[in-house]
Amino acid sequence: ERDALWSAGWFTFKEALGGWAIGCSCAFLAALTLARWRPLGRAFMPYAIAANAIPIIAFAPITNAWFGTFSPHSKMAIAAVLCFFPVLVNSLRGLTSVRPESIELMRSYAASEASTFRRVRIPNSLPFVFSGLKVASVLAMIGAIVGDYFGGSIEALGIQIRSSVGISQFEYAWAAILVASILGLVFYGSISLVERRVLRWHPSSRRIE
Repeated sequence: ERDALWSAGWFTFKEALGGWAIGCSCAFLAALTLARWRPLGRAFMPYAIAANAIPIIAFAPITNAWFGTFSPHSKMAIAAVLCFFPVLVNSLRGLTSVRPESIELMRSYAASEASTFRRVRIPNSLPFVFSGLKVASVLAMIGAIVGDYFGGSIEALGIQIRSSVGISQFEYAWAAILVASILGLVFYGSISLVERRVLRWHPSSRRIE
């Protein structure tokens, strides 16, 4: 049973990782766009906040109907939606909370908007981006498991939790939950390690150390 649990955990982790990569990439691209055109950002954010308030359970039947109940793509879609909003909000905050003196200095050198983003805004946003990525890693695992719970491959953790609870095998269900928790912690910890390496130059990283 132990091997079956870890195999199911790996299956679900791959779904979560795929959704995390898609959702975070789309969110950062959207944040770049909204930071470049501020009026668009101010108009879009209320709708983004409203969409973020929709319960995850409401997404599962819809994505299962669109992509197929047994398709991993439906679970990736749920994970991607959950990951999108925290990364968008954190990235946009980082891109727009640049010190005015830095922007003025770039303008004094006649730097283009693209150069300002590359040299000032994006480096400034990285601590915020990594905060969003870490939150999204946990949400991706939750999204993948919930998606599987409402219909998925027998190889996935969510459906195994539901099946074991249905036949009163609660020990197996708790073991599956423990596997999901361990994988979520490993995912979160891996991003934290990458953050420490990438942001070694940043004052926030030195304070943590």
